[in-house]
Amino acid sequence: MLRLNNVEVIYSDVILVLKGLSLAVPEGQIVALLGANGAGKTTTLRAISGLLKAEEGRVTDGTIELRGARIDGRDPEEIVRMGIFQVMEGRRVFEGLTVDENLRVGAYTRRDGDAVRRDYEAVYRYFPRLRERRGQLAGYLSGGEQQMLVIGRALMARPRLMLLDEPSLGLAPLLVKEIFEIIRRLNQEERLTILLVEQNANVALGIADYGYIMEGGRVVLDGPAPRLRENEDVKEFYLGLTEMGTRKSYRDVKHYKRRKRWLS
Repeated sequence: MLRLNNVEVIYSDVILVLKGLSLAVPEGQIVALLGANGAGKTTTLRAISGLLKAEEGRVTDGTIELRGARIDGRDPEEIVRMGIFQVMEGRRVFEGLTVDENLRVGAYTRRDGDAVRRDYEAVYRYFPRLRERRGQLAGYLSGGEQQMLVIGRALMARPRLMLLDEPSLGLAPLLVKEIFEIIRRLNQEERLTILLVEQNANVALGIADYGYIMEGGRVVLDGPAPRLRENEDVKEFYLGLTEMGTRKSYRDVKHYKRRKRWLS
């Protein structure tokens, strides 16, 4: 469905962030994009969704294709109409609108009224907690409820491909488990294709079909999710386990050592 070929991204005509990034997202699958802060994960999503312009960024080389049609350089609203919707990091709800109004905003570009009503009811079926709070202002929801709301709002746009940026950020472990179970259901029941950016590699690889690991604007390792979970380097650097099975802080591992091992 989606393919990035040797993509380079520069901010402010000076800072090179993506350095020849290539990846593919097959239709109907969940693909996880993993990496430390600054690896270029969010920039990758913004390049796909057309939101680079808002931060003085641009794709300077390579191509981004949705089902063979180039989308790099297109405006964000056009990309949304083509079926790509990004759920941004940080649970960006419209705080002064109710839950119900937030969901209706998600369907703003649609004109198929009957289908919109069906999707509206489907969102409340997946997120029954939102139904209970449908008249409440979104700014007063808990963090977990706000994350449910932004995913539900994205579903109202009827995306073919959903870009999820750090959905576990700032949530308690039980809420993370609940959110990721719903993401898995959406993929299986709605056949929704998902590109998932996450720092929580354990939960991401637990639901993904395939994974890519980024360092310094490049992919340094990729493969089926079960194989990545068994990779010793992934266990050490991203799952926090050494070969002896003891936990190890990611911050204790120096960057040059990681890079040397990945590239070998």
